Amino acid sequence: MGNVDYDYPRSGMNMNNVNESHVHVQHRVEIPPPQPFLKSMKYAMKETFFPDDPLRKFKNQPASKKLVLGFQYLFPIFEWAPNYTFQFLKSDIIAGITIASLAIPQGISYAKLANLPPILGLYSSFIPPLIYAMMGSSRDLAVGTVAVGSLLMGSMLATEVNPNQNPSLYLHLAFTATFFAGVLQASLGFFRLGLIVDFLSHAAIVGFMSGAATVVCLQQLKPMLGLEHFTHGADLISVMRSVFTQVHQWRWESAVLGCVFIFFLLVTRYFSKRQPKFFWVSAMTPLASVILGSLLVYFTHAENHGVQVIGELKKGLNPISVTDLVFVSPYMTTSIKTGVIVGIIALAEGIAVGRSFAMFKNYHIDGNKEMIAIGTMNIVGSFTSCYLTTGPFSRSAVNYNAGCKTAASNIVMAIAVMLTLLFLTPLFYYTPLVVLAAIIVSAMLGLIDYEAAIHLWKIDKFDFVVCVSAYFGVVFGSVQIGLVIAIVVSVLRLLLFIARPRTSVLGNIPNSTIYRNIEHYPNSNRVSGILILKIDAPIYFANASYLRERISRWIDEEEDRIKATGETSLKYIILDMSAVGNIDTSGISMLEEIKKISERREQQLVLVNPGSEVMKKLNKSHFQKDMGGNWIYLTVEEAVRACNFVLHGCKTNPKRDESEGWNNV
Repeated sequence: MGNVDYDYPRSGMNMNNVNESHVHVQHRVEIPPPQPFLKSMKYAMKETFFPDDPLRKFKNQPASKKLVLGFQYLFPIFEWAPNYTFQFLKSDIIAGITIASLAIPQGISYAKLANLPPILGLYSSFIPPLIYAMMGSSRDLAVGTVAVGSLLMGSMLATEVNPNQNPSLYLHLAFTATFFAGVLQASLGFFRLGLIVDFLSHAAIVGFMSGAATVVCLQQLKPMLGLEHFTHGADLISVMRSVFTQVHQWRWESAVLGCVFIFFLLVTRYFSKRQPKFFWVSAMTPLASVILGSLLVYFTHAENHGVQVIGELKKGLNPISVTDLVFVSPYMTTSIKTGVIVGIIALAEGIAVGRSFAMFKNYHIDGNKEMIAIGTMNIVGSFTSCYLTTGPFSRSAVNYNAGCKTAASNIVMAIAVMLTLLFLTPLFYYTPLVVLAAIIVSAMLGLIDYEAAIHLWKIDKFDFVVCVSAYFGVVFGSVQIGLVIAIVVSVLRLLLFIARPRTSVLGNIPNSTIYRNIEHYPNSNRVSGILILKIDAPIYFANASYLRERISRWIDEEEDRIKATGETSLKYIILDMSAVGNIDTSGISMLEEIKKISERREQQLVLVNPGSEVMKKLNKSHFQKDMGGNWIYLTVEEAVRACNFVLHGCKTNPKRDESEGWNNV
């Protein structure tokens, strides 16, 4: 029917007046030309794994140029370094020194959070930034340890090995988990499997990160109250039980000192937000807090009055730890599990942060290249006494605000940390743990994004449920439970989108040939004797049964409405398939069933604008032939016009015209 060269008269038009003036070329719904299997497979693989076409700049280049481009692709530093200027250097030095002032106290704090020696926080801010500066594509990402990753690693490893009873084995497991995290991250990038990270939706990440930040803050009650013993559990109930069963051991000195420094850190952050040109104030405050706290303890001997201090930090650069990796059972299983989970979380955070700042500066970063860079720096880090690193938001935001121009700011930061390791570590002896706790709490409060949760509630209630589920899973269960809930609920929503696609009834907008959803456009009119339905998703085995039942229900509801209003009986079911990008054999079977149901009710099924893949499969399955080839149209307007022609122009024997095709009209 879609192949007939007629402009079908509208309803009410006198058939005797049909003449050549109404005849025009009717566009056909073409069957796409057949493609070789290998070519189709190549195209599908390219769209799946190489949607950004990373090899396009290698096309039509001589071999020597391809070699240079390949080297620059793996090591972007050789791409931007030749164009590096003195102005860039000045900006990067300022930014690097600024983030170093934040990285040093944060590194020490987060290492304690992971139940690791504080010096590892400095080690992890030295080697990994150098690797990233060579391999990373983001100009703004500042590399270092993160609170959530540290807490997650600490809580997972502590279930297998007690860090107080066997600190050496615990340390080696941390290196091994970091190694496996790096292997996973680099593999995802190398095999172009970054889409796996996309299964963590924005709502799930907001809830998970907020929950993890809440748990991290709760964990700081130990140093804030000067407690010697504390629960290894990370959930709210365990922490509260541990705190309130030791009321007689609370130290008011630590609590007062901690509250003062938290207030100091929050006030300076608020000031920097209100006055962006003074961003360096909040960036320098953590280091200033460490210095002030150390001086206060040194001159008042507060360590003798219940204020716990860091103690001695080992002097010197990172020792080699490649021989410390543990590849024996049962610890290897724990390391792999921990590495996979913390690796995915670190990857999601690092790429999200990098993309955010790239958007602000209007440049592009390659997600898969970032995975390789982050994975490589964690692999090398595990060989050099470092634990999990990525691109934390707080440090990257300071780097961005400090005016960094390239990844060289990470090199400057690494040099500053190196000098600290070589000459300044003895100065941290009197640093109170409560100051480190205050630094962590102030940083984590910024991650509890209640404004984002409110925004989700306003925009999408289901996203809000995903967010809240992840949050409460972390706070009342554990970080692992929260992560599982975040992933499961996100995947569940994806499956719901696939298994329960939207269908809608279309109506004609008055004085136009446009057909839209009657719920969206209440002024649109139904077409007498015709039901127009739109399917808004590909048709697969997961939703074929639902669509069959839903379409049947639409037909039943339309017939009930017609009986109630006394309108013309339903004769045509038009399916607008413009949004159906693909279909499988279950979907084709569903269409065949709908066609049979329609025929039993003396109704005709009509398809509109099926895509190339759909037409190809309908043709191969002979469904198009079963339709007579006459009931497939390019637009809803053409389909409605043709149906109206039969309803109002050929009432004497419409079935005859339908069966014989329109070439005889």
